[in-house]
Amino acid sequence: MGYFYAFLAALLFGANGTVSKVIIGSGFSALQLTQFRVLGAALISAAVLFVIDKRSFRLPLRQWPVILVLGIVGVAMLQATYAFAIQLLPVGIALLLEYMAVLIVAVVAFFFFKENVRLRLWVAIGLVLAGLCVVAEIWASSLNPTGVLWGLAAAVALATYFLVGEKQLQTISPLALSFWTMSIAALFWAPFSKWWEFTPDTFTSMVSLQGNLEAIQVPIWSLVLWNVVLGSFAPFLLSLSALKRLSATAAGIAATSEIVFAFVTAWLWLGEQLTLLQSMGATIVLGGILVAQSARSSDVVVQADLALETGPIMLPVLEESEKLES
Repeated sequence: MGYFYAFLAALLFGANGTVSKVIIGSGFSALQLTQFRVLGAALISAAVLFVIDKRSFRLPLRQWPVILVLGIVGVAMLQATYAFAIQLLPVGIALLLEYMAVLIVAVVAFFFFKENVRLRLWVAIGLVLAGLCVVAEIWASSLNPTGVLWGLAAAVALATYFLVGEKQLQTISPLALSFWTMSIAALFWAPFSKWWEFTPDTFTSMVSLQGNLEAIQVPIWSLVLWNVVLGSFAPFLLSLSALKRLSATAAGIAATSEIVFAFVTAWLWLGEQLTLLQSMGATIVLGGILVAQSARSSDVVVQADLALETGPIMLPVLEESEKLES
């Protein structure tokens, strides 16, 4: 069941990239989508916490500086940069770039925190860099360079979230961390996302699903609801359930399948295809990320899509999540 939960979460996370791209292609800006996604996730997290752990609404003053960094850099900037990246790149490639955070975290942990890192990390870095060169076809510059920069910015933002959160927020549950950081991200983008320009017609208008599903039309509110509930919060809870049943390394490796699901969903839905050479490069990158997931000595899970980091010290909250899930 642990693997079932982990792969189902990865499937939902992976598919959400395509859903996000359709929403953006239907008239939402990347910032507007980010605004609604983080706001929706914050509201759902608040409702769940109100039922299972009201104490999480009281945050010690000493934690506010770190929470602000995580909310602004690790969530607000992460979600926005990824949204900008998928506007200009295939969904799977944007996610590959974002998952470079796994390598950044391991390298920083080794050089700055003097953490023991297994030698396989350097093999992983070599694989990822070589694979990305092939995916990007640097000899032909086939990828949008601005999109690549947004993807790399997403990786830096995600790595910041992991490193800051791991070292300074070990006393807060993942669910409470989600509520506070998502709330801060929603407030951060509120002045810039132009949410006030929306009218009721914005959400009730019918839009095409695009790509291979172009003939199908749905109200755009249903896609936004999917993005928030099935693309964000549901896989978040599934990830927690998986972690209770699996080791952190096993859960992290299973979570990496999100990249595969993202590629497959974008191919089947949007018709986004890679050349044979790019597919080989993506496979090499994925292999490097899998190796990197098990390179650190600390028991940490990397879940890129929601900027979720969990470890053994956070496990007590899982029992409450299980009760909720039941």
